[in-house]
Amino acid sequence: MAKTFACKDIGMSCGFKTKAKTDDELMEKIKAHAAEAHNMKQVDAATAAKIKAAIKSSMF
Repeated sequence: MAKTFACKDIGMSCGFKTKAKTDDELMEKIKAHAAEAHNMKQVDAATAAKIKAAIKSSMF
């Protein structure tokens, strides 16, 4: 089962969406996006918690 994430699900205004096989893979993609698109060199604990709560499982 794939894991999915969209920035809009945590209140960001960009259209970024991604998916991966595992939470860890997904977090790496999200961190790379956050650094590049949102100039977030590190994801703080509060933001990481929001991200983890917004991760969805998908059959696709």
